[in-house]
Amino acid sequence: MIDLLIKKQQSLKNDILSGLTVALALIPEAIAFSFVAHVDPRVGLYAAFMVGLITAVFGGRPGMISGATGAVAVIFAPLVIEQTAAFGMATALNALFVAVIIMGLLQCLFAFFRWGKFVRLIPHPVMFGFVNGLAIVIFKAQFSQFYVGSGASAQLISGMPMVVMLALIALTMAIIQFLPKLTTVVPATLVAIVSVTALAMGLQTAGFEIYTVLDFIQRMDPTKTTLAVGFPTFILPQISWSLIVTVFPYAFLAAAVGLIESLMTLTLVDELTDTRGRGNKESFGQGLANIINGFFGGMGGCAMIGQSMINIRAGGRGRLSGITAAVSLLIFILFTASLIEKIPLAALIGVMFMVSIATFEWSSVRLFKKIPRSDFVVIFLVSVTTVLVDLAVAVLVGIVVSALSFAWKQSRQIEHQRQQKQDGTTCYLLKGALFFGSCSTFKAIFEYKNDADRVTMDFTHARVCDHSGIEALQFVIQRYAKLQKKVNLINIGQDCAALLTQAEMDVEMQVSELKRWRVADDRLA
Repeated sequence: MIDLLIKKQQSLKNDILSGLTVALALIPEAIAFSFVAHVDPRVGLYAAFMVGLITAVFGGRPGMISGATGAVAVIFAPLVIEQTAAFGMATALNALFVAVIIMGLLQCLFAFFRWGKFVRLIPHPVMFGFVNGLAIVIFKAQFSQFYVGSGASAQLISGMPMVVMLALIALTMAIIQFLPKLTTVVPATLVAIVSVTALAMGLQTAGFEIYTVLDFIQRMDPTKTTLAVGFPTFILPQISWSLIVTVFPYAFLAAAVGLIESLMTLTLVDELTDTRGRGNKESFGQGLANIINGFFGGMGGCAMIGQSMINIRAGGRGRLSGITAAVSLLIFILFTASLIEKIPLAALIGVMFMVSIATFEWSSVRLFKKIPRSDFVVIFLVSVTTVLVDLAVAVLVGIVVSALSFAWKQSRQIEHQRQQKQDGTTCYLLKGALFFGSCSTFKAIFEYKNDADRVTMDFTHARVCDHSGIEALQFVIQRYAKLQKKVNLINIGQDCAALLTQAEMDVEMQVSELKRWRVADDRLA
């Protein structure tokens, strides 16, 4: 995604300062993502603290920031809405916490089976489509904040309150966009929140109606009168088999989406810092964090691309940067809750609009005429599927379509050169991959009746990839055998030779000791 290498040395000072910067920027995003999930903001704040701290300690990518995210919030929002409408907020939160625990267990299983290496199988167009769809979903989710009331009684804000809200949203976005051009000493997001909040308080004094975080809290639960929080406390959710069946689909999707976003963020940070994270260890850290979240009242989360970028660019390289960010966040929400609940909804909507704009890969639009048409189709398909279905299904669809497109292209790329040797043999110089998609082309290459009694296949630039390839090769050998002609394979790679030997193929082979194909293994994960 990003080719720029950020060369900054790890240091205690850089980790602490970058962690403080990230913590200040985490507060408004955690609250805004709580809105997306339709839960009390403290649920998102607790999640940001616990996920951030635990993954910083146990995760596989030092310098990467995790917390409450829009990707996970979007998955759990329908569950919360459905349970709240049917049974009330208390039951909805219980269902959410059970789902988060199951989400964490699934992620730990992913780590146990060492599947982190497979993130490298996600094509770049799928990544583009993934972040584009995520940006659209987050943007779309903000429009629910333009309504007052809940359920069927919800009404669109109108008149002067709507004008004021739109003006404050525009001001928030303008500050975030243009302040970094003047100074980067303080986070633009924090400046925007503080400035717009101060202006909103002045407008309230002048008699204007301003909708704040406290209004949202009371909309979700009329009994709540404050955002004031203490330390996260242990909660033992009520679990039943019927509840597990209800929440499992949401938990599975959240686990998949969380790991995809986390491992893609890990890959991005690897590229930026020229280092290598450990995908399986990060999967375990994410799973452990979400399990603990479920027992301490958090909504779950995963790695955050935006906050990780802030941390890396500010010089954060070690685990201390993530630990500092999480601990500082907790300190802020323990002692400044009375100020946080006065933040206008417009400011948080503006922040999330800017997050959506920054998340969207605009380069994928500019590259329309510069990339293969199939890649652009994958980007578009994944983006649309993300918006209409969910992130996990979108990534799966993108991978399948990319794989089919690749297989189709490779099936047409079996090349050969037929030579008559002086010793009376016919030699075929092969180039390409012999797999299920190219078998028909491979079988049609040979001139069975016109070839000499001894035929040589040179695999210097070719390889057998799967069972279909073995069957195709067996077909050709048997076809020659019926004509009393013998086949010899030369320059076979060691992995291909092992594949053919395992299939008990009766053919002479000359194995090349120098020819090795690099494959993904657990040492890289």
